[in-house]
Amino acid sequence: MNMTRPMIFRQLFEPVSSTYTYLLGCAETGEAVLVDPVMPAWQRDLEAVNDLGLRLVMTLDTHIHADHITSASLLRREVGSRIAIPALDALPCADVGIEDGVPLQFGGLQLDPVHTPGHTDNHFAIVAGDRVFTGNALLIDGCGRTDFPGGDAGQLWDSIQAILALPPDTRLFVGHDYGAEGRDEPRWEATVAEHRACNKHVKDGSDRGEWIRTRQARDRTLALPDRMLAALQINLRGGRLPDPENDDRHYLKLP
Repeated sequence: MNMTRPMIFRQLFEPVSSTYTYLLGCAETGEAVLVDPVMPAWQRDLEAVNDLGLRLVMTLDTHIHADHITSASLLRREVGSRIAIPALDALPCADVGIEDGVPLQFGGLQLDPVHTPGHTDNHFAIVAGDRVFTGNALLIDGCGRTDFPGGDAGQLWDSIQAILALPPDTRLFVGHDYGAEGRDEPRWEATVAEHRACNKHVKDGSDRGEWIRTRQARDRTLALPDRMLAALQINLRGGRLPDPENDDRHYLKLP
């Protein structure tokens, strides 16, 4: 991984869906990437890019989100940024297919995708030097659910263990923070060592079989995200509505 050049970094929080978007910029060339951009906050994100004197060249979604709508297509329309989406989805809206071990370049910097299935089968963590953007695989006080299409608790366990095998001081940045008992403020970062010591779902000493059973039992108690049926249809198009039908209207199909 090539992160010897200076990198500009900001985290941005969208409170409705409790989503973190991360802004990465190359200080030498002014090129920037947004990781997991959210539709309601697209203007805020562009303002952050512009305020730092950067130019947005790519948006990157760690997976197809079920709880919020990506702003990838809207940002491409506004500023010409390329859309990077996991190649496993083979979506026509993608300009770049994210593949395991295939670096993504912007400016003089490099991002290294790592396939981390389990929350969904097309989920990726993104490595940027000593930082890893974990998407929904690993959260501050737990991990992502595994009952969405393509989810698998055993795969998620294995993905998390691969992340937690990184050096102890590796900085892990999560895709969401929904809060926790005894903690009032959102939190977006913890080290590998902190997760191994304090993350009650996956800390050292956890048993794989017991964890899988507990994760599956917990998933059965969770309601579907409010926006899931709409979000999936839109996010599979990179954030665009479905094509208009014969009456020139766009429709979301709900069962």
